[in-house]
Order: sequence, then C-alpha cells, then structure tokens
Amino acid sequence: MKLALGPLLYYWPHQSVLDFYADMAEAPVDSVYLGETVCSRRHELRLEDWLEVGKVLADAGKEVVMSTQGLIESESDLKVLRRIVRQRAGGDAGFRVEANDMGAVRLLAEAGVKDWVAGPTLNVFNPSTLQLMIDAGATRWAVAPEMAGAALAEVRAALPAPLETEVFAYGRLPLAHSARCFTARHFNLQKDTCEFRCLSIMDGIALRTREGAPFLTLNGVQTQSARVHNLLGDLPAVRGQAEVLRISPQGAHTRQIVELFRATLDGSRSPADALAASREWMVEEPCNGFWHGRAGVEQYVAA
Repeated sequence: MKLALGPLLYYWPHQSVLDFYADMAEAPVDSVYLGETVCSRRHELRLEDWLEVGKVLADAGKEVVMSTQGLIESESDLKVLRRIVRQRAGGDAGFRVEANDMGAVRLLAEAGVKDWVAGPTLNVFNPSTLQLMIDAGATRWAVAPEMAGAALAEVRAALPAPLETEVFAYGRLPLAHSARCFTARHFNLQKDTCEFRCLSIMDGIALRTREGAPFLTLNGVQTQSARVHNLLGDLPAVRGQAEVLRISPQGAHTRQIVELFRATLDGSRSPADALAASREWMVEEPCNGFWHGRAGVEQYVAA
C-alpha cells in the first residue's frame, strides 16, 4: 500500500518549507503533493519554486503531484492553473496534476491529459460522477474526507473497472473554503489587507467553545476540524478499500507520523499500538467518526 504526503495546507516561511521537504525526501512516502491549494495570496513559494522542490523529490524517487487551488477567484489564479496544466500537457517530463476544482478538470480534459488525480475538493460521492472524472482522464481518486468507508465500498463496487483510490488518513480535516478570510477577521483585518497574518501559524488558529472544548481551526479561507483525523487504528478495514493513504503535513513531527503509518502497514506495529504512540505527536486529540459513518468529531472504536 502506498503512502502519500498531501499538499501543505498552512502558510509557512520559505526556508521552513524547503527544510520540511528536504526531510520528506528521505521519509518513507511514495507520493508527495505540492503547491498552494488554499489561498493565492500566499507567495512564500511561487509555482517555479514548487516545481524546483518537485525536481528534488523526484530525484529522491518520489512520485510528485502538483495540486491545483481549491477556490479559483481571479484571472491570476487561472493563469497559475493553466501553467500547472501545461507543464503536464507537454509530455511525461512534467509532474502529474491533482484537480481540485471543475475548472482544472475541464482544462486537463481539453489538454488531453490522461493521468490526473481527482482531488478531494471535487466532492465526488457516487459512481456516476466518478465515471465522468474517469472519462475525462482521471486515474486516481482522492476521496472526500467525510465519505464513510461503507459508502466508499459501494462506489468502488459499482465501477466497471478498478480505480486507484486514495483515502485521507491523517490530519486536521479540511471542512470548508470561503471567499472570506477568517484568519484576517480574527485580527480585525480585511482579506485584501490581511498583512499575511497566517504566515508562521504552523497549524492554524484553534477555536474553542466557552467551556474550553476544541471546536474548529482557522486556516485563512479554509476552516478545519479541531481534532486530528487519524485512521491508524482502522488500517485493516481501510486497506481493503484504498490503494493510497494520504497524510496531511503538520507543523512538527510529520516524519514520525509517516514512519508510524509505514511500520503499521509493514506489520511491524499493531494498529492499536501505533494509534496510541501517535498521540505524542498530534496537535490535538484524534477522531475517526467520518470513516465509520458517524459525526466526524467522534473517536469510534468498534465493539
């Protein structure tokens, strides 16, 4: 089973990003997703920089995938999207592309690209929609994190031919995108004059209820869960429904989390033991409710 490192969802300083991916070049991941998917105002790394990072990772033996933005808002966003598509449409020299909105799907299909990844923000929940993606050239499907394992099994069973499937297995759940920036609002700023306040907030801004319970996480225009979605304890069931597991980067200890997943998949650690060990490196308590068809915030253990 493959391990994939999802795109970086936070806004880290330039050197922190470079150091992180230098470390990931030696980590036991098979695929690495690169690029800005959350906010086009984040410019510590531009597309040329991401492509250079991709070359380093490819030389280290990783499959590199360029992820597109989930919310396209301007002509400049479209220009970046077209460039991402062109770098693949030019032949095998470019990197595979993850489409995260229907504009990217259309451009990839029109360019004749036949090996792209249908990203989780496409919100594909039934076999008819998934078949449209396949007909347009998708050869991997990254499942929306809120899809239950039982529903995933039904969709896969209804397909006329197998499709490589990727499940979000670790990280704060990306719940929604907005045209507004709630991080800027948190600092009483407008989105267009945000002063890039999310820079160096390595894991987003945690929100809590009046009682002090974790509630949500602010990450620019993206809202995330407070708890960390963690399927380490569910790997025996997940293995039967996916070929790839996605781990979302966090501010620290991503390498340790990746190694725990690899050790569990290789059989050198039990899922229960790995889940318990992961608590030391998590930014918040775990949850797995979505996988079990329950409220996402729950940590469910089957009787």
